[in-house]
Amino acid sequence: MSNPHKGRTGLDRIIHAAGYSWAGLKAAYTGESAFRQETWLVIIATPLAFWLGQDWVQVALLLGSLLLVLIVELLNSAIEAVVDRVSFELHHLSKRSKDIASAAVLLSLLLAGGVWGAAVWQHLR
Repeated sequence: MSNPHKGRTGLDRIIHAAGYSWAGLKAAYTGESAFRQETWLVIIATPLAFWLGQDWVQVALLLGSLLLVLIVELLNSAIEAVVDRVSFELHHLSKRSKDIASAAVLLSLLLAGGVWGAAVWQHLR
């Protein structure tokens, strides 16, 4: 059995995919306070990355580490939505999946903090 929603091809598929992506970003921004806070962190830190980075590689690492936080937060939010869609009942597997997704966000934040901390350290030396 084929999925009736997978029939688009070419430019039509790209346009619809972009619309779905935009809807996802909008849903995350309006519905998830952590994503909203992290988005503002990226907006504020972007000019700082260009000032702090000594070359394009450092700027890319600084910005990439922050974008990774947003990406992981989006995946975390998606996992939470699916778990909540299935059931609000307390279940050890639901808790486990949400905890693991949250741990992924924590690791991405620690990575970004480490990259930014190293860049600041190098800049101040």
